[in-house]
Amino acid sequence: MEFKELVTRRYSCKKYGDSLVADDTIASILEVARHAPTAKNLQEQHVYVIKSEEGLAKVDELTPCRYGAPVVLMVAFNSKNVFTYPGGKRSSGIEDASIVATHLVLAAADAGVDSCWVNNFNPEKAAETFGLPEDEEVLMLLDLGYAAEGAGPLANHASRKPIEETVSYL
Repeated sequence: MEFKELVTRRYSCKKYGDSLVADDTIASILEVARHAPTAKNLQEQHVYVIKSEEGLAKVDELTPCRYGAPVVLMVAFNSKNVFTYPGGKRSSGIEDASIVATHLVLAAADAGVDSCWVNNFNPEKAAETFGLPEDEEVLMLLDLGYAAEGAGPLANHASRKPIEETVSYL
C-alpha cells in the first residue's frame, strides 16, 4: 500500500475482535519505532508492551478507552535524558516520544493491525500503577488489535479543513 493511502485509510479503532496480535508482528512494529528520529539521537523513549490479563486490567482501571484491544503499548520517555531547547523552557521529551508513537501507529497500520492513540488517562497514575522508574513520564497508550466485525472510522474521519486554514507560507 502506498504511504498516502495508508495514512488516509488508518483510523482510530474503537472496537476490537478476539484475534490476538502475533508476537512477531508486535516485534516488527516495535522495530520500526526503534528507528524513529529523536533530538540529538538521545532515544529517551521506552515502550512497554502490555498484554497479560493483569496488565490489561490495570489499563482498564486507568481508562475506559481500551475498547477490548488485546495489546496496549505504553509510550514513556526519560525526562532526565532529553535535549533542552535554547532558552531552557522546552525539552524534546514529549515531541520525541510522539514521533516514536506515530511510528508505532503507522507501523501497525502497515502490518494490518488496527490501533487507537489513547490520551484519556492520568499519565502520573499510569506510571505509578505500572511502577515505572521515577524519571519516566508516560506520553500515551496505544491500543493494538484487529477491528471487530462492523467496526470502522467515526463519521467525521474523512473531514479535513482546507489546507489554506492549516498551512501558511512565510
